[in-house]
Amino acid sequence: MTTMRPLIMLFILAAPAWPVRSLGSDQWPQWGGSPARNNASPARRIPAEWDVGQFDFRTGRWLGREARNIKWVARLGSEAYGSPVVAGGKVFCATNNGAGYLDRYPPTVDLGCLLAFRQSDGQFLWQHSVKKLTNDLDWAGQGLCSTPLVEGDRLWVVTNRAEVVCLDTEGFWDGQNDGPVTDEPATGRHDSDVVWSFDMMKRLGSRQHNMASCSVTTAGDLLLVGTSNGVDGRHETIPAPEAPSFVALDKHSGRLIWADNSPGRNILHGQWGSPAFGVLAGRPQAIFPGGDGWLYSLLAVPGPGGRPKTLWRFDCNPKTTVWEEAGRGDRNNLVATPVIYRGRVYIATGQEPESGEGQGDLWCIDPSRRGDVSSELVLDAAGRPVPPRRLKAVHPEAGERVVPNPNSAAVWHYRGQDLDGDGRWAFEETMHRAIGMVAIQDDLLVIGDLPGLVHCLDARTGRLHWTYDMLAGIWGSPLIADGKIFIGDEDGDVAVFELSAQRKLLAENNMGQAVYTTPVAVGDVLYVATRNHLVAIQRQRRPEEP
Repeated sequence: MTTMRPLIMLFILAAPAWPVRSLGSDQWPQWGGSPARNNASPARRIPAEWDVGQFDFRTGRWLGREARNIKWVARLGSEAYGSPVVAGGKVFCATNNGAGYLDRYPPTVDLGCLLAFRQSDGQFLWQHSVKKLTNDLDWAGQGLCSTPLVEGDRLWVVTNRAEVVCLDTEGFWDGQNDGPVTDEPATGRHDSDVVWSFDMMKRLGSRQHNMASCSVTTAGDLLLVGTSNGVDGRHETIPAPEAPSFVALDKHSGRLIWADNSPGRNILHGQWGSPAFGVLAGRPQAIFPGGDGWLYSLLAVPGPGGRPKTLWRFDCNPKTTVWEEAGRGDRNNLVATPVIYRGRVYIATGQEPESGEGQGDLWCIDPSRRGDVSSELVLDAAGRPVPPRRLKAVHPEAGERVVPNPNSAAVWHYRGQDLDGDGRWAFEETMHRAIGMVAIQDDLLVIGDLPGLVHCLDARTGRLHWTYDMLAGIWGSPLIADGKIFIGDEDGDVAVFELSAQRKLLAENNMGQAVYTTPVAVGDVLYVATRNHLVAIQRQRRPEEP
């Protein structure tokens, strides 16, 4: 039998350039910028204040009057949840078909769309158009919700139909039809050029719930993908518990390399999180958030028999929590993306926004341990470990008990902190459910929770520095750039803070529409996708300035 160690060495020799190099200031090619997913950009000269100006709300056209520090504005659809990426002189952003860029698809046709714009002036270039599925699989009007990945002239994205597609970043503007897929239904100048496609529901038997929203990343030649496998439309059963939740494809051909269904029958709702990747404790680790509330580390090499080796798993819910529908319980799943920073992994728990605020948990995890590295274990009456359960981990009435795990990888755990010393956690001192990820720079960690609190902590210790109430829900993640923190909310405000252990609000800029996405900064330009528009923000130089 082939041992795992030779397999690891073979893969490392075959793909020596792990994608962990520092990111240049001229691109932001994936969700979080790199496989580590830490949304901290080297961009400089980003303005703290701007005015997006006026829109014609009947047509959605940007009028530009009274705008300040705005480079350009491009129309998206009527809903946008995917964050922009910038690479190769283009900006790519997912949305729906509300803009109706293609004549054959007027705005009344509901589609998932990936739009490509010219970076210099926001001119529309091409659109990848995806027909919708039925509502419980593909919620009406939500469009394409994933953030793409770009490397060179190739782009990968998960569509609303749970297809992983590889596209030519030039579309058909270059007059070439890149294969092996050459039978696209439309090959006009503004259409996408599909290189290959992998339908996860057809090929793997998975069944997404409401949408597919994984933003892929790479580990060498492996493309890491979550399938969004979930419950049925009635929330009563898991139709495909044996189907994979986590897969790795060959990024060049779309061939399936391995698949893993670890959450299995313990999926709580949907699985909308995205993976991270890093070489941690000497091992290439694919870090996947599971729909059961567990975080999984899988060895990011081709596994024997098409299955990866699990390095460790961590239960992000306290063992006494209970899952109830519609957010009534205190057990959560993982919607957020894990972030890797200085050899540690960070993840927050949450639920879909309609489930309400609720208590959340933010963890810092040491990825060097192996096996069940949760902070707690459940033991039965005879002292034996109890396997994970879906709704409730421990049954005290049966003699079960919760004990500390001697193999725990928890570095710290944050649920809130009594900043004012009054003996209780006020709303402003509590960590609530979150669907966005953390961003970290200079050991300052920032995250926004669903009710709208921005939290700033010490990334090493978990000690709370400050919070700020945005007074509106936060769906996206913070961006750290140019010594500042940028974060948007569903009222359309983008708050800008100084990156500091002392709270200092620099500005709040209203975008005119809700911001469900995460800002991106490249060079000296800040890109913000609102519900309907993609806005490029750049400091306007005075005539006397160089």
